[in-house]
Amino acid sequence: MGVDFEERVNFERLRNERLAKAKAALKSSGLGSLVCYDFDNVRYITGTHVGEWCRNKLNRYCILPKDGEPLLFDPATPAKKISCPWIADRVFPAVGSMRGAIPPEVGSVEKVAKDTLQRLKEYGVEREPVGMDIADIPLVRALEKLGLEVVDGQQVLLDARMIKTKDEIELLKASAAMVDAAYGEIVHAIRPGARENTLVAVANHVLYSLGSELVECVNSVSGERGKPHPHTFSDRIIRPGDMVFLDIMHSYMGYRTCYYRTFVCGKPSKVQLEAYDLAWKWLKASIDAVKPGATTGDVAKTWPPPSEFGLKTEEEAFLLQFGHGVGLSLWEKPVISRLFSLGKPYPIQEGMVFALETYCPSADGKGAARIEEEVVVTNTGCERIFRYPVEELISCGVPDTMAYV
Repeated sequence: MGVDFEERVNFERLRNERLAKAKAALKSSGLGSLVCYDFDNVRYITGTHVGEWCRNKLNRYCILPKDGEPLLFDPATPAKKISCPWIADRVFPAVGSMRGAIPPEVGSVEKVAKDTLQRLKEYGVEREPVGMDIADIPLVRALEKLGLEVVDGQQVLLDARMIKTKDEIELLKASAAMVDAAYGEIVHAIRPGARENTLVAVANHVLYSLGSELVECVNSVSGERGKPHPHTFSDRIIRPGDMVFLDIMHSYMGYRTCYYRTFVCGKPSKVQLEAYDLAWKWLKASIDAVKPGATTGDVAKTWPPPSEFGLKTEEEAFLLQFGHGVGLSLWEKPVISRLFSLGKPYPIQEGMVFALETYCPSADGKGAARIEEEVVVTNTGCERIFRYPVEELISCGVPDTMAYV
């Protein structure tokens, strides 16, 4: 947390630097303005937040005019005017259509469109393209009906957000530290008779107790459910000999984690150890490939083709040997995959933060290893920001077989 006797995260600097990057990206884009409904883009531009209940309602947005200051439209306007002095004079009520829940005949969509046009006129940018990230189709049509040219604005913000500031990196590390703690409790909960959803509950309790804003998802997968990867948890009972892997995705001050670890309940078999060792070999090779001047293609080529782990096409294997930027969103630039990174590589730059993840099923078909690291690209290579052990398969849950626990 913040203290007066050390500089940790400087939130005023965080807000100022993010807004400056957004403004610079807009100015170089050729657009006249950005209209953002993406929760993460709104936070990046305005430095404000509201409850996660509002994330998918599409009634909270901001407008960033070229050469202007951001305007925030928020359902908690009275509170924002008190708690957010940096934008208090530029906060306005937000209603919208609530994704169609408010009847179309009320005319709320048309009102938002007219209000948006008026704001753009005040800054003299109504004749220039309007970049939008996400929106209801009726709103896009209403804006176009008023003569506005609506184009894709998501790429502008993703480019701005790709290189992280010092404070963003500190928040990503703090978010990761909270998951370190969750795994510290999960290894004690993995035992015969525990269910996959028991581990999900343990992760949620630890993370919210430590101050998480949102536990976006916890994938908890054991035994035969690991091959193929189902990407969700169930109520399956864990049994001795099961491999168990989890992916913990949560948000601290808006900054996400994507954090896989694999364990075994009891003593691992030979094929389980072999699967884990392969997953680690592939992951370590991809980490070693990360440095400024390298490309996403250099990382992707360290991973095996799908045939090496029982699948036929790169599309089937898309999320298994995979990399993706992490910041205010779970998936940001750059995205790394053999599917397209080998043919269309993207340059790796200092200040990027992304996750690298690998998967390998055991030869007996009864489980799989799934592990992941997040890295910060430094001037000489990269720094790993996860701390829970990953180099070896950890045993837990059965006496006399446990390592690390």
